[in-house]
Order: sequence, then structure tokens, then C-alpha cells
Amino acid sequence: MKAVVTVIGKDQKGIIAKISNILFENEVNILDISQTIMQDMFTMIMLVNFENESVTVKQISEKFEQAEKDMGLSIHVQREEIFTSMHRI
Repeated sequence: MKAVVTVIGKDQKGIIAKISNILFENEVNILDISQTIMQDMFTMIMLVNFENESVTVKQISEKFEQAEKDMGLSIHVQREEIFTSMHRI
């Protein structure tokens, strides 16, 4: 299953490392990634694949909660099909 992960927050060291490490530890593969800094705000969108489906979207969202608190981030995870259908014209 594929999902879209969005990350927004004040730019600081270690955001990509923190998020990608959480994904790695839970066997979630990053398929595509786009990140930029807009003034002092960090933004990132990732397409990820839950390869072994050993973790659910809800579980990975819960695992991101500590990173959100520690780093002052907003992290959202949506299944690809939900994301795609919401953004269809």
C-alpha cells in the first residue's frame, strides 16, 4: 500500500533524518520525496510504500507524534487512494 506523508514546520537540523528513520524502523520505503524551505518554513512531501504492511497508516501516524512534539512539526499521513480521490477535479 502507498501513502503520502506531508511534513511542515520551522526549518531546523535533522527533520529529514528523524522522519526517514521512523519510516525505516517500521519497514516503510520512501519512493519519492520533495522538500523545500519557504523562508524559514520546511515543507516536505513523500510518497511511501508500506512494503510488508507490518504497520498501518494509523500506527505510523502515532509513531510520528513524538517527532511532532519534539520538533514542532505538523505531520500527516494519507493513503494514496484517499489523497488522489480528494484532489481529483
